[in-house]
Amino acid sequence: MPGLIDLADMQGDILRAYGNRFDRTTYVFVGVGDAANGRAWLRGLLEQVTTAVRWEGEGPLSTLNVALTCEGLKALGVAPRMVESFSKEFRQGMAGRAKELGDVGASEPGGWNEGLGTGDAHVLITINARTAGALEDALKQLRTGIEAAGSLSVVHQEDAQMLEGQREHFGFADGFSQPAIEGVNEDRVLGGGVPLKDGLWRPLALGEFILGYEDEETRVDKQRRLPSAPDGPLGRSGTYMVWRKLHQDVALFRRTLAASAKLYPHGDAALLAAKIVGRWRNGTPLVTSPGCEPPGFDPKPAGANDFRYDRDPGGLACPLGAHIRRSNPRDALGFEGKLSFRHRMIRRGMPYGPLLPEDATEDDHEERGLVFVCFNASISRQFESVQRQWLNEGNTFHLAHDTDFLLGAADEAKGKMTVPGDPPFFFSPQAPFVTTRGGVYLFVPGITGLAAVADGVAG
Repeated sequence: MPGLIDLADMQGDILRAYGNRFDRTTYVFVGVGDAANGRAWLRGLLEQVTTAVRWEGEGPLSTLNVALTCEGLKALGVAPRMVESFSKEFRQGMAGRAKELGDVGASEPGGWNEGLGTGDAHVLITINARTAGALEDALKQLRTGIEAAGSLSVVHQEDAQMLEGQREHFGFADGFSQPAIEGVNEDRVLGGGVPLKDGLWRPLALGEFILGYEDEETRVDKQRRLPSAPDGPLGRSGTYMVWRKLHQDVALFRRTLAASAKLYPHGDAALLAAKIVGRWRNGTPLVTSPGCEPPGFDPKPAGANDFRYDRDPGGLACPLGAHIRRSNPRDALGFEGKLSFRHRMIRRGMPYGPLLPEDATEDDHEERGLVFVCFNASISRQFESVQRQWLNEGNTFHLAHDTDFLLGAADEAKGKMTVPGDPPFFFSPQAPFVTTRGGVYLFVPGITGLAAVADGVAG
């Protein structure tokens, strides 16, 4: 029940996004050279950490949140036995699981940005701001504290900012399909919850995203056991965070669309782009509008994303290999969605880098892409399962070795896609549109857990 959720003990931006007013985000990765100094610095940050308690009025001009890597827990002096209580995937780190994630070739960790994937990043400070001035002030205060603490260093900083129209660099509006969570955002249950019979939906259990609470397995467990979580105070009100810097080759995407549209018998480049993603550029789902892009799509009404794939089993409207169909299959795998609902994630993130001019079809060698962020109670069951089984492989969707054409083609030979039709249309194998520039697995402690780390009593 909502009254039992301890929002004051949870960090913000997990259960609810801060909103489009916070249109700029900076991610600061800090290395800790001395445990005592690091803990003292964290202790000084505690009162600045933004919680999940709802604001009255406009809220702050900027927010601050803290996440820790496995190496960061060690660097801050967390007891080894407590570190061992965290999940295997978290302890191995994203770079250590590169092959499982498909981070090979141009995406392999040896080519990642400095400070990412090396174990040097211990603490991630995320600052969201409503104005450039507010961001500058928050960063100045943060850097002053880091310098004063001693034996701390900034190992990587990533600046990101929302693009016009809340779109990503390929030109698509993003972030519509978030999970509906019991006691949190049940108004989003239509299309965001678990599909049931007769067109009904229900929200997901809070423990799918926040540790220390009942998850979907608890609901059917006669002993009502809670999901696996770290020991002690770190086992409640926290969650695992996935952070990935994804470079987008916008010029290649545009050239591919233009060349393919000349051969596509059923429509133009706009329709072909929608077939790749599963939505028109303004966010309208192909399932509900397969023929044209209706103007003014509004994702806010409760039923805006209330669709299933049972009306389109062969993928004639939304191809079986479309990105949104693979990343969130809803009921497409059969069994009334029972094979997909436990793989949901809360997605955040922000574009980085300048826009490529609208008429450009050649790369200008500027860094641009998306900082992908998600929160989940299980890295393995949620993020990694989606990445490995749904995006990087095609067997689940009866697509053989085809990867997700938008995100999954780390291997040039597999970057292809079939668009159903009469006749069907085939995208030829090609280089990937998206490559990984860096990534980190983190843990976002609850406020009590973060204080325990800062006070040196975690374990």
